[in-house]
Amino acid sequence: MRKICVFVGGRANYSSIKSVMSAIDCHPRLKLQIVLGASAVLERFGRVEALIRRDGFEPDYVFHNIVEGENPATMAKSTGLGLMDAAMVFDNLQPDMLVVVGDRYEMMSVTLAAAYMNIRVVHTMGGEVTGTIDESIRHAITKFAHIHFPANEDSRERIIKMGEDEKYVFNVGCPRMDLVAEELTNDSYSALKDLFVNYGGVGEVLDLSMPFLVVSQHAVTTEFGNNRQQIEQTLKALEELHLPTIMLWPNSDAGSDDISKGIRTYREKHNPSWLHLFKNLPTKMYIHLMNTTSCLVGNSSSGIRECAFIGTPVVNIGTRQNKRLHANNVLQVDYDYRKIKDAIISQLEHGRYERSNIYGDGTAGKKIANILADCSPPVQKTITY
Repeated sequence: MRKICVFVGGRANYSSIKSVMSAIDCHPRLKLQIVLGASAVLERFGRVEALIRRDGFEPDYVFHNIVEGENPATMAKSTGLGLMDAAMVFDNLQPDMLVVVGDRYEMMSVTLAAAYMNIRVVHTMGGEVTGTIDESIRHAITKFAHIHFPANEDSRERIIKMGEDEKYVFNVGCPRMDLVAEELTNDSYSALKDLFVNYGGVGEVLDLSMPFLVVSQHAVTTEFGNNRQQIEQTLKALEELHLPTIMLWPNSDAGSDDISKGIRTYREKHNPSWLHLFKNLPTKMYIHLMNTTSCLVGNSSSGIRECAFIGTPVVNIGTRQNKRLHANNVLQVDYDYRKIKDAIISQLEHGRYERSNIYGDGTAGKKIANILADCSPPVQKTITY
């Protein structure tokens, strides 16, 4: 039986790979191994570990590698600590393959460890163009990876142009669409009925039967030092609109502490009745919020991926996602509260968009598991150009 190790380092990682984990776990010729690290095991980032266990998955190993500070130096140190811990974990688990997701710094740690230990690397969501340090990490992982599962045809072609063997590059769509397709068979308003009771958060209870916004804005590491000013522009736009707003705390990238401070300072100073904050939410709750919100605002990849599949209007702010392939549901703006406000108003006036399958049709997980059961690329990679 082939042992497939999946590494989860945060909430976005988990939603991006959950359907693959389920498909591997059910496959008769595969054995699922789960390793958790980075922000996935930290309480202040919502402790995704608890959600994973609640979903019925039992991690094989958990390690802690985040250095406090959320600045470029601590991010580099966290990557180094992750590399050391991952080597120890893989030496114990002896996986045949390691599955890594996307482009975050914690993925570099486990990728490097696996590559040096002759463990085949499986990479999802490679080949995309976005900007920021994430793009460099994403392409670096591509050059270490043995099997590639890009989320669209544009990305598949880019990976092949980078010299990867097309026999091992499979456009199966984004696994996050699997969760969306499954969850949207349920009624969103019923699913969200007890959101504030069950998941707490901070702020007034909002009436989600009325038009409301969802905001998810993360730090841009290559713009370190500017992140507080950036979130302040978003908050100023939201203040002028005064619409019920659900906001999620940022992830653990360098600069996230500045965003958190900006949000806390604004809340303490203004005590807005229209704002409710959550550390983290289960994937299914977030899907239903995306399905019912009038507009998603910020710079999360969920605005580019899931919201395209759902048809949700999106205002994407700044450079974090601005070059990523997107459907026509996305309006791109700079860090300027006037432009942010105007774009939100425009999206509210437009309303829902037609669904787009540019990131898949919701069947990626099973396709990936079936391919992993049969695909056996050589450990020694060879550039094809």
